[in-house]
Amino acid sequence: MTLYAIFDPRPGKPALPAAIPERFSWLAALLPPVFLLCHGLWLELVVFCVKLVALILLAPFIGDGAAFLLYGLLVLWLGFAAPGLRRHGLAWRGWRHRGDRVAASADLAQLEAMQ
Repeated sequence: MTLYAIFDPRPGKPALPAAIPERFSWLAALLPPVFLLCHGLWLELVVFCVKLVALILLAPFIGDGAAFLLYGLLVLWLGFAAPGLRRHGLAWRGWRHRGDRVAASADLAQLEAMQ
């Protein structure tokens, strides 16, 4: 069972409620730019790219091993922070947080939220 944050779309938009699971995101950890683009997190993508460029530029000074370790920590943090980033992105776009549900899957959480 997973805890899902339920978000309702802005009034007047014909969309289903969004169910954001509170768990580690493997997509965010393995393919950060794809995750950020898929969820419309443009500002976070720019920040990620700036941090990546900074790591590349600092690699000759801090060492390749340290730069790789810092990149690993960055994507690990992003995997854990992914649900919060998605919730913040939806709230920024005008979605309202309805509440939290515990369900076996996102579809069941959406179905419970629609009732």
